[in-house]
Amino acid sequence: MKLNFNGEDASQVVIGAFTLAVPISFSEEAWDLSKTLPLENIAMLFVVSILFLGFFAYQSVFQSNVKHRVLAFVLRIIIAYTLTLCVVALVLFTLNKLPLDTEPLLALKRLIIIAMPASMGAIVVDSFDKE
Repeated sequence: MKLNFNGEDASQVVIGAFTLAVPISFSEEAWDLSKTLPLENIAMLFVVSILFLGFFAYQSVFQSNVKHRVLAFVLRIIIAYTLTLCVVALVLFTLNKLPLDTEPLLALKRLIIIAMPASMGAIVVDSFDKE
């Protein structure tokens, strides 16, 4: 079983994530939402993000053919979400809106809130070059 995830795929994921992370990261609404949204809702956002990533990857990237490539499918979702979190963290860090040292829970909540739409941008751009 081969993963088939290369530098081109990584760059597509990063560009797709960046495209949606930037405008949302500049939004004061996202910053405020991360202060007020309960952890249960943050967890739901995380789960919904992963489910939508999986659904889109299944339908578009893998064209409903994962029977013999389950590990590649799961790894692609994990890699896409992880790269998205890195992009979001970088953008928030440059805006001085990622308080990891003083308020790590707030930083995590911001990451997950902004990663939800950014991860969809990431997987959509990644799907332009199908498996």
